Amino acid sequence: MVDRAEPSEIFQALEADDPARVGAYELVARLGVGGMGKVYLSYTPAGRPVAIKVIRIELADDSEFRRRFHQEVTAAQRVHGLYTAPVIDSDTEVSQPWLATAFVPGPTLASAVARHGALPVPTVLLLTAGVAEALQAVHAAGLVHRDLKPSNVLLASDGPRVIDFGIARAADATSLTGTGVAVGTPAFMAPEQAAGRELGPATDVFALGQVATYAAKGAPAYGEGSSHAVLYRIVHEEPDLTAVPEALRPLLTRCLAKEPGERPSLAEVVDMCRAASGDSRLRRSEDWLPGIVAADITRHQAVPVQPAAGHPATVPVPPSPAHHAPTMSAVRLDASPLPPQGPPTHPRSAHPAQQVGHPYGGHLPGDAPGMTPPDGMAPGSVAPGNRRQNRGILVAAGVLGTLLLTAGGCAALLNTFDSKDSTTSGQNSAKGGGSTTRATPKLPRPKPVSYPSVQLPDGYHLEFADDPLQPRDSNYDDLYASCDVSWGCTLGSYDTKLVLLNNAEKGSLDTCRATTRYTDRIDQKQLSRGSQICVRTESGHIALLTYKGASAESDPSRYLTFDVKVWRNAVDPT
Repeated sequence: MVDRAEPSEIFQALEADDPARVGAYELVARLGVGGMGKVYLSYTPAGRPVAIKVIRIELADDSEFRRRFHQEVTAAQRVHGLYTAPVIDSDTEVSQPWLATAFVPGPTLASAVARHGALPVPTVLLLTAGVAEALQAVHAAGLVHRDLKPSNVLLASDGPRVIDFGIARAADATSLTGTGVAVGTPAFMAPEQAAGRELGPATDVFALGQVATYAAKGAPAYGEGSSHAVLYRIVHEEPDLTAVPEALRPLLTRCLAKEPGERPSLAEVVDMCRAASGDSRLRRSEDWLPGIVAADITRHQAVPVQPAAGHPATVPVPPSPAHHAPTMSAVRLDASPLPPQGPPTHPRSAHPAQQVGHPYGGHLPGDAPGMTPPDGMAPGSVAPGNRRQNRGILVAAGVLGTLLLTAGGCAALLNTFDSKDSTTSGQNSAKGGGSTTRATPKLPRPKPVSYPSVQLPDGYHLEFADDPLQPRDSNYDDLYASCDVSWGCTLGSYDTKLVLLNNAEKGSLDTCRATTRYTDRIDQKQLSRGSQICVRTESGHIALLTYKGASAESDPSRYLTFDVKVWRNAVDPT
């Protein structure tokens, strides 16, 4: 990830499928897009910038999600803390529910650490105490954050801000989670969350320990690698605190206790921060952040100009944007045993903590599954014939005055959004406001190429640009298999988007283009003969995999077998 994403990438031009208004809010720029929806920049009537989060239509169509979303938004509006970004407006009854939160100009902790490295001890103590106080306000409203991570912590000039509190629970039991998607970021989950047990305030304390560790050492407490491997370490192993300054270790060790009852209360966390700092009042000055990080805040304050009635917003043309890679997608978790290790780390992958770019200006809500707001990832080499080009954000000049990217930007405010594509016109109705629809360009319909009975062995991968399609063992690229005797095989990806179709969906090019409930991992136990999986690569290829079975226990090799159909160059490259 660790691309040095510039703030100018935060404010993106509205595209054809973006609404012009949401409720009473005229939209100015897109701040991010991903697993739960899209986030936009707007203004209140008095001119204060706000972040508008619009929920994906697939989630909005789920009655259980809608019910929970209403409950969580209502509870979130009761959260009043100095270290939280408040929810100021919402409409949960329209076809695509939305909520508005205060816009906080400042980078996410994920972005700051990815760009500048670990933070000094005094900053980490002030950060930890501030986040602890924010969580106290969240818990007082009857919520558990459930997805606290560096990309959900914003660094403002007067202290941290916690965002996206409680909202993750709304998607935790929808019909979509049963098809391979679960809420939460693996590297920052608590053991009870990884095992599917009941969550409580102590779950957030564990996540706070992980966030503080990340700030202090520049890496997650339980290392990097596949989701399975990281979750196994969280449940069964001790955190790696060797690179953490000695003054912070007692605090972090207690927060990262395996048993919830052994973790400190949030009040105790604040007291321990005071004791470690030697300042009983933990005085927070204007220079609580290192100068190089504080400088980012100034750049994040360059929000696009609020448009006059009937006119588009305009912003300065920024330099060419830096490379961006998607955030890690959400993964399905359950109480089954976790593998002792995962597949080798992809050379181009980065741990989810470093996913840099939250779609909300200064703040972003929660990777999903990457959007995550999405954090930047360092590019790497790829095999010839499958060269990937991550396009910079395209600026559509001349359409209704054109909204251009700003030279300044902010890290995002609600949950990180990683999924960017949509083949249907976007529309949002809102309180007192109509919906706006824009036409989408016609996509090509390439001729499919079929590959019957492709066997994908453990440790091998497929690249869908290859013809003929043959498993490779040189590198993990579009789709890989990772198998273990005790827990079976898993299909995984790093930059590729996977969707396990349900029984009501017919596998086709149109289906694979339209469905957006992405994941980066599908377990063998979720498959039965005839199950179909849509695969969408960064290069713009779409594949449909039809599951035929797996190797027998007596077979010396472990593998999965699929009939594969590939439409090459079926969508624009990511």
